[in-house]
Amino acid sequence: MCGVVGYIGEQQAEEILLDGLSKLEYRGYDSAGVSIFDGQELQIRKKKGRLTRLAAVLEAQPLSGSAGIGHTRWATHGAPSDSNAHPHANKAGDIALVHNGIIENHERIREWLGTRGYSFRSQTDTEVIVHLVDFFYRGDLLEAVRLASHRLEGSYALIVMSSHNPEELVVARKDSPLVIGAGEGEHIIASDIPAVLKYTKDVYFLEDGEFARVTRDSVDIVDRYGLPVFRDLFHVDWEMDAAEKGGYPHFMLKEINEEPRALKDTFNTRLTDSGLLDLDMEGLTKEYLADIRRILIVACGTAYHAGVAGKYLFEEILGIPVEVDVASEFRYRRPPMDEHDLFVTISQSGETADTLAAVRLAKRKGTKVLAITNVVGSTLSRMADMVFYTLAGPEIA
Repeated sequence: MCGVVGYIGEQQAEEILLDGLSKLEYRGYDSAGVSIFDGQELQIRKKKGRLTRLAAVLEAQPLSGSAGIGHTRWATHGAPSDSNAHPHANKAGDIALVHNGIIENHERIREWLGTRGYSFRSQTDTEVIVHLVDFFYRGDLLEAVRLASHRLEGSYALIVMSSHNPEELVVARKDSPLVIGAGEGEHIIASDIPAVLKYTKDVYFLEDGEFARVTRDSVDIVDRYGLPVFRDLFHVDWEMDAAEKGGYPHFMLKEINEEPRALKDTFNTRLTDSGLLDLDMEGLTKEYLADIRRILIVACGTAYHAGVAGKYLFEEILGIPVEVDVASEFRYRRPPMDEHDLFVTISQSGETADTLAAVRLAKRKGTKVLAITNVVGSTLSRMADMVFYTLAGPEIA
């Protein structure tokens, strides 16, 4: 898991990128870097270690420019180092990108690019992407990114920039979250909402297999075939202080202490005047539940363990068999399912890749999906037939 951020507008990008990365540092802290267009070429600064080390480099060698991209890394391919840190650039240094995700076929692409004269300066899977974009680039950056993506297997949230297209950033998404915050004469791109809240509460959510050309004044989204996609802005209700530590030494302690309030807020929105829990608004009517023969709870990590606890409660109270699975195993086990099953999935972020894959499998089988998630507008909330939101505020720890 890594954090990506991008900015294009009228303000100086350096400060905004650093601020965004500070909100995303929980997504990775073994290295960080930025690339900013200075009016003539792309300037890159990156450093192994915590974000403060990059900030010190930029204080000594500041970058001027109103368009840029940034990254905070949690290493998967290639040990933490300056050379393996993002952004990565092509040989000419006129295309740079940042990436969250894993490219599973990077070794085959690396070999193929090597036969075409490309050389590599890092051990990362990400570097193959920037060389692929370079290979397909013919003046249209979005088209080059789109064509390059057809060669990629795995997951990615990409932000790409070029000195030949200085008035735009190009983004792409597959199985890794990406939001585009819309401001006045500016746009801020990030892996997570907290990185854009300081500047805007209006965001576009990019869907899997989509790309966008982002300028100061516009966001043009296309699908994998290059066809236009219309997308409404989503207004985020979180307040900025919800994404801050609020006097606690770290977010983990803050969120532990917020649990009673989060539970109270979650259930208060669904209580009737008589104090009973009304789930009809989620689609869980008595008529629907009467037809359910089995409940499947599928999730990852701590969400899976919450499902295990739920299994005992549901079986005792409802008298319905309940199965609990880790999503990464369930998607390959491919158990029988039908319309008499209820598929319950749990994901705080609503972006857990294995969980989303399991949901797609359930929906192909005609099984109704109930999602328990914390993020309105997340991929999971848009895929599910029914959604029960937990009102816990932004996920940091």
